[in-house]
Amino acid sequence: MRHLLRGELIKTVTTRTVVGFALGGVAFAVLNVLVIAVASGKLDKVPEKEEALSGLPILLLLWGLVGAAGEYRHRTAAPAALVSRRGRGAVLSARMVAYALTGLLLGALTTAVSVGLALPLLSDQPGPGLTSGDVGAVVAGNLVAFVLSAILGAALGALIRSPVLGVVVLLIVNFAVVPLLSGVSESGADLTPFGAAGVLSRMTHDTSLSVVASGWVLAAWTVAVTLAAVVVERRRDLA
Repeated sequence: MRHLLRGELIKTVTTRTVVGFALGGVAFAVLNVLVIAVASGKLDKVPEKEEALSGLPILLLLWGLVGAAGEYRHRTAAPAALVSRRGRGAVLSARMVAYALTGLLLGALTTAVSVGLALPLLSDQPGPGLTSGDVGAVVAGNLVAFVLSAILGAALGALIRSPVLGVVVLLIVNFAVVPLLSGVSESGADLTPFGAAGVLSRMTHDTSLSVVASGWVLAAWTVAVTLAAVVVERRRDLA
């Protein structure tokens, strides 16, 4: 299993895709800090200040989907399973662990940029400042959201197998379906993976779903989709 994981890790960190998403995550972190901490006016509540430290978990979800689905598009999934002499489920599981570890590194990079840039800018804002506990909680939430989103994306990529179709579907769901659902029921939207990731990473606040509960919701979605991906992978042709 260790050799499987090593091989999958090499594939995740040596492609141009991971560099592009890393740069995109850093760019969003900088933009988010500037918009929230500088351009949005006075921030006199802790949740408002925490939002300046938030990341964008959907980037990792898209990255996991594009990378995992690309294995089928470029026909590297079948050779990996044959060479490993392990079951398809074992190969896919190793792939998801690789995306989880790489997602943790990408999340740490993005979060470090957010915290390092935001804290000095937020020091001039009125009201209570962010304590070390507040910052630590936001950082932990961001990292958990990034890791779970990367795993969920890889699982979706294994199910959909088409990077283009997967990206289109996710963008439609995130920017069209979820907002419509939020208009009908905000609590219902929070129970989607996108809504839960937003609460967990502090992109949204003042919701009916607590941060801890959002973590469990996102974890439940991740486990369910991952199990579905493993079951489907075992039953269908890799070619």
